[in-house]
Amino acid sequence: MTPTGSAVGALSLRRIVGWFRARPLAFDAVLAAGVFVCMVAGSFTDPHGSPNGPTFGDRAPDAYSVLLMGAGAAALVRRRRNPFVVLALTVALTLVELVDDSRPAPLTMSVVVALCTVAARTDRPTTWRVGLATMTVLTATAMVFGPTPWYAQENLGIFAWTGMAAAAGDAVRSRRAFVDAIRERAERAERTREEEARRRVAEERLRIARDLHDVVAHHIALVNVQAGVAAHLMEKRPDQAKEALTHVREAGRSALDELRATVGLLRQSDDPEAPTEPAPGLAVLDGLLDSFRKAGLPVALARADGDKPLPAAVDLAAYRIVQEALTNVRKHAGPDAEAEVSVVRVGRTVEITVLDNGPPATAPAPAPAGGHGLLGMRERVGALGGTLTAAPRYGGGFRVQAILPVAPRTGEGEDT
Repeated sequence: MTPTGSAVGALSLRRIVGWFRARPLAFDAVLAAGVFVCMVAGSFTDPHGSPNGPTFGDRAPDAYSVLLMGAGAAALVRRRRNPFVVLALTVALTLVELVDDSRPAPLTMSVVVALCTVAARTDRPTTWRVGLATMTVLTATAMVFGPTPWYAQENLGIFAWTGMAAAAGDAVRSRRAFVDAIRERAERAERTREEEARRRVAEERLRIARDLHDVVAHHIALVNVQAGVAAHLMEKRPDQAKEALTHVREAGRSALDELRATVGLLRQSDDPEAPTEPAPGLAVLDGLLDSFRKAGLPVALARADGDKPLPAAVDLAAYRIVQEALTNVRKHAGPDAEAEVSVVRVGRTVEITVLDNGPPATAPAPAPAGGHGLLGMRERVGALGGTLTAAPRYGGGFRVQAILPVAPRTGEGEDT
């Protein structure tokens, strides 16, 4: 057969198997017909027909035996729906044949198929109990009532065939359970991968939302302040109003640049328009503070981190925390407020502290309607495994402190 013919034959075989799997009753009917043909053919064989061995055609079954064989084979059509009933019926028919006929027909074939079905559809203890009972009853009946001596090979054959049927059915059940377990594990792993993918997507959306909030809140606050200053000084001091409008333009341009960079993270990596600028960090902290100073907020900076590089996530979080904290100072601490920013690296952590000297608060200041500044800072710090404290200072002002863990780099000793 050519390779093409082999492929066609395999395809046809798969179609036939698929057709029978979709129609189990049809398969059982074909199986019952095959068992009936085998039993009828076996009834023509005489194992002791000659000194040289079995002969075929020296004996023929009578109508009664054919009727019993037909009943045993027909019972197999219901073997899936009523396996125990079918087994009991085939065993009963076999016992009748063993007791009444001096030349028994091979009805044991139907028992073998029925017992294999029971073993494949039940548990192992039930298989052992039912199998041993079936083997014992049939073998003992053949030894006591059969035409051959009790030690004849036909009697031992009944014991062997029923035992192999129980073992084969148990093997089928075990294989089916093994395949089902593998399929279940694969489906569970697929669900776990999908859940992990959804979780990562949600985390990425939250991170981008925090970045957008920080960028927009910071620059819009500066634009709002400078626009108010320009409106107030437009008539009396136009030169200062012009300077304030210049700061508004610069803040707007910076806001657009950062928005473009943030939204650009959603582009494909091979998009030529995707931004290539690094994410902001403490390396550009001076530029951030200068933007607040231009907006009229005096800011002092104290650093004791040795300018050591931080992991990208920690560096970005530290920058955004300072940005959000100073934005809140500019919006809520009053026109005469001043701020202090300190960055200190202690051991495996870096501490970011932002203080202001705003008016004393009788109660903790509520967040503005719809505000997400402190919430966003807490989420950033919590995602990195750090801690954030934000509370009024004794005597006036507000204090924001974030402690972020810094993973030690390979080959780098611990800071002391």
